[in-house]
Amino acid sequence: MDIRPIHTEADYQAALREVSSYFDNEPEPGTEDGDRFEILMTLVEAYEARHFPADLPNPIEAIKFRMDQQGLTPKDLEPAIGKRNRVYEILNGKRRLTLPMIWRLHDMFGIPAESLIKPPHEAA
Repeated sequence: MDIRPIHTEADYQAALREVSSYFDNEPEPGTEDGDRFEILMTLVEAYEARHFPADLPNPIEAIKFRMDQQGLTPKDLEPAIGKRNRVYEILNGKRRLTLPMIWRLHDMFGIPAESLIKPPHEAA
C-alpha cells in the first residue's frame, strides 16, 4: 500500500480525489481497499484539523459544502432527505433535518454528523 502523509495542498487535493471515489461504493472494512479508505480518511481529517481549524459549519452549510465538493445536485440528495421540495426546504432553512435524514446524509455522503446535529442556537 503506497500511502504517504499529506504535507501540501496538492497532496490534500489528491487524497480528497481518491477518497471521494470510495464514497459511491464504500469498501468493506478489513479489505485492502477498506484499509486504504480508512487510512486516507484519517490522513485527510488530520490535515484538515491542522490547516482548517474552525467551528463546525451549520447543517445547511455542511450539506452545501459537500454538494460543491462532490458536484451534487438537489436531486442527488433525495434518497437521504426526501422529495425535491423537501430538499429545497432543508437547503433554504425552512425545515429542520430529522434524525433519519442526518444519518442518511452522514452515511451516503460522508458529511460529519457533528455538523448536521449542531444546535440551532449555534447555527450561523
